[in-house]
Amino acid sequence: MIAVQDLVKEYGRFRAVDGVSLDVKPGEIHGFLGPNGAGKTTTMRMIAGLLKPTSGRILVDNHDLEHEPEAAKSALGFIPDRPFIYDKLTAGEFLTFHAGLYGFGNGNVASRVHEMLDLFELRQWEHQLVESFSHGMKQRLVMSAAFLHRPQAVAVDEPMVGLDPRGARLIKDVFRRMSERGVAILMSTHTLEVAQEMCQRVSIIQKGRIIAHGTVDEVKQMAGSSSDEHLTSVFLKLTGGSALQEIDEV
Repeated sequence: MIAVQDLVKEYGRFRAVDGVSLDVKPGEIHGFLGPNGAGKTTTMRMIAGLLKPTSGRILVDNHDLEHEPEAAKSALGFIPDRPFIYDKLTAGEFLTFHAGLYGFGNGNVASRVHEMLDLFELRQWEHQLVESFSHGMKQRLVMSAAFLHRPQAVAVDEPMVGLDPRGARLIKDVFRRMSERGVAILMSTHTLEVAQEMCQRVSIIQKGRIIAHGTVDEVKQMAGSSSDEHLTSVFLKLTGGSALQEIDEV
């Protein structure tokens, strides 16, 4: 699980994240929505331990990130919006390297690497250099690395960007399968149709603050919308309609 309590991040006099609180339960896919510049990526990077909060508390699998950083990070898989991959490694070498960072024993590495390559449909490219991969293949490789160490929770920033329809369907299926196994998934996305289709609950952030939180139906009620209205319309009502050009509907 992931629990964020009164999270604040300040850059000088600018408050990028202003008292954000949210929780992701085991087995839940939780959508984290907001226009560009709202504070989504900053929040995700603090949850991953890449940015130090100005104040607030982050728990991953009941481990406090500030006081138990290694335990919290070992329980989390993180997929950034702009992942870095070593292009001169093969897919198998990249995952093996990643497994070593989490202390996998040599006897367990190969079978787990093959399991992840199969899951993300990359097995036939196991011995190919990553530099030859398409953007979508690189995205899937990064996601396979995030799930490699069997995390209890995963934070993923814009997972569908650059994926073709087949790749997007694969990722949706993998996320659902992982949630059924009890993994808590916090998913930042601009693709509101994906959020409406996949997420049990959503949190909408604007100007660093959570302005709506709950199930999709509960968020619709907050916006005074009908139950059959698309989440896109609800999002625009809650954010004042200023983010229309930033929404990616597929």
